[in-house]
Amino acid sequence: MDRINNNLLSTLGTLQGGRPWPLGATCDDGGVNFAVFSANATAIELCIFDPSGDTELTRLALPECTDAVWHGYLPGAAPGLVYGYRASGPNEPKQGHRFNRNKLLIDPYARRLAGAFRWSPTHFGFDADAAGRDPSWDEQDNAHDTFKAAVPPDQFDWGDDRPPAIALADSVLYEVHVKGYTMRHPDVPPHQRGTYEGLASAAGISHLQRLGINAVSLLPVHQSITEQHLIDKKLSNYWGYNTIGFFAPDRRLAIDDPVREFKSMVKRLHAAGIEVILDVVYNHTAEGDHTGPTLSFRGLDNASYYWLCPDDLRRYENFTGTGNSVRLTHPRTLQLVMDSLRYWASEMHVDGFRFDLAVTLGREVDGFKPGAGFFDCVRQDPLLAKLKLIAEPWDIGMGGYQVGCFPPGWSEWNGRFRDTARAYWLREAATRGEFAARLAGSSDLYRHAGRKPQASVNFITAHDGFPLRDMVSYNAKHNEANGEDNRDGSSDNSSWNCGVEGPTDDPAVNELRGRLQRSLLTTLLLAQGVPMLLGGDEAGRTQQGNNNSYCQDDDISWLDWENADQGLIDFTARLIGLRRRLPQLTRTRWLTGAEMPTGGKDITWLNADGSEMTPAQWEEPGRHAFGFVLAVQSPEEPKLLVLINANADDANFQLPQAEWRLVLDTAQVEGNQAENPAAEVVLKARSMAVFEQRSASAASSPGDCTLGWS
Repeated sequence: MDRINNNLLSTLGTLQGGRPWPLGATCDDGGVNFAVFSANATAIELCIFDPSGDTELTRLALPECTDAVWHGYLPGAAPGLVYGYRASGPNEPKQGHRFNRNKLLIDPYARRLAGAFRWSPTHFGFDADAAGRDPSWDEQDNAHDTFKAAVPPDQFDWGDDRPPAIALADSVLYEVHVKGYTMRHPDVPPHQRGTYEGLASAAGISHLQRLGINAVSLLPVHQSITEQHLIDKKLSNYWGYNTIGFFAPDRRLAIDDPVREFKSMVKRLHAAGIEVILDVVYNHTAEGDHTGPTLSFRGLDNASYYWLCPDDLRRYENFTGTGNSVRLTHPRTLQLVMDSLRYWASEMHVDGFRFDLAVTLGREVDGFKPGAGFFDCVRQDPLLAKLKLIAEPWDIGMGGYQVGCFPPGWSEWNGRFRDTARAYWLREAATRGEFAARLAGSSDLYRHAGRKPQASVNFITAHDGFPLRDMVSYNAKHNEANGEDNRDGSSDNSSWNCGVEGPTDDPAVNELRGRLQRSLLTTLLLAQGVPMLLGGDEAGRTQQGNNNSYCQDDDISWLDWENADQGLIDFTARLIGLRRRLPQLTRTRWLTGAEMPTGGKDITWLNADGSEMTPAQWEEPGRHAFGFVLAVQSPEEPKLLVLINANADDANFQLPQAEWRLVLDTAQVEGNQAENPAAEVVLKARSMAVFEQRSASAASSPGDCTLGWS
């Protein structure tokens, strides 16, 4: 081993001045240029390690600093070289500075990581600050226990890869965890299960195509670490919202080479007509609060990267609930995020991003601003502006709920859609007016500044909370497995257990739960905007009542393919097929009730007796049955009639005068297409029905019709 390490050192030349751009480690034929930002450091050392990352071989002071970028060029260095940084500077927490050259720091621009991360007291740059006293400087070296950066090769054959470039209006998103999707899939080769390659395996893609999904929205794939308190409980940060590397794919999701395997996944998904959207966490890092570890940003330039409390610079503004918040008002921090986005778009070929706690990214000194510098940078960027940009439009800071307030070019997770749909179907709590507003695209939230209905990303469930089956099976959370005595997770889920908490053999309860799941899925797929389906909801996945499964890397979180509800999968596929076939469901213009050139209003809202809704009727309490007709945009299209009965009792509906064909009834799993329904139909409690207008030449049949026949 000593001979190998000596040979490695012998290939390296004398560190030269190099250049301050681009940031990170950049290869050319003769060596590698290193550039790292720090406005407050007094010196930065480049530390070279053996290929395993276990042994530090040498330290080289970066010889130049230009515009707060420290840089050097190392002749003879090549892809695979393992390195880290040590930064010297003031150790003055009261001034916001936490430099400690005993701590090896990960390059913020590292595209690959080497070595292993182990929790150790050596990671903490200062002893814990107690009782307001100044902390003392910690001299332990953490190099043995932390990640190192590895200079990446730049070789991958993309072939004829092209982005599917699916119109946002036509997108159907599928939120899923890379590992959880295939970890239990019997048709995925065992060595690929739970990996990038597993997701893009033949079996993984086949299910997405069976459903009609054209975009996967992946939970975080940036390199993250598991918090020590979870490891102490033998748990892990499964979701990955604890980022430490904004450029590096998470090694836990790879077999061998995370960069190559991630690119291969994207290439295969693109070939199948499926886009890749990444959930990205730029609002905070894994370094936590003032008692947290020194791993990268804190040790390189704490005062530049983070929001610090103005009245106590030792502590961090905590807009995110994680202990720290990344400060995008600093130009170099903003550059870091923009460079990361461009890298994933240009080098990794992803098609869009979902921004976790995106309000933090738009915070200025006086709060959230739709015109914040980050949004301006993205909007003018010729590469990023054409991608799908989706905001989680809240954080936990003051003024943190900003649904509907993001600028043009952005879509948003519509929390109002989620809350209203749950309340309407499960609690009979929302009014018909509120529910109709969500079905019509939430114009009250998004119809401004030229935004379209696709600004609303509609969802019933997401990774955070109950999956769909648990929404209709549990009244209360059951998070005991998380080791926090069931204190974690939200206690307000707007769920309903249908009379029995958890699993039951009662056929009536199970039938009701199935009907509600189908009605909620139909609400999601028939609404204007962009639908997002939580992976596994189509298969009846349960988390056993756990509504905060972030730390459950096990059967609680993984999709259970063996017990998948095949009937519900087929029903969901038919729903998505209906959405893709009927252009009325993917309009890019707002529904207003205006007359259409083809005849009739673009949307007509109906009472159960067939009369048009009046303004006063929208807010009537206790009434949850109504319908609507969507007019055609061209003569070749069929009109669409949707009937909704969220009441606890069956309801009679008078159909508008026309010839209709029943195409979907949520009271039945299958076999619910029928010709010639009568003028009056009976809609089962807590169900929906969808009709298409038949051709004028078709005959109709008289008599009553009870939907849900087999």
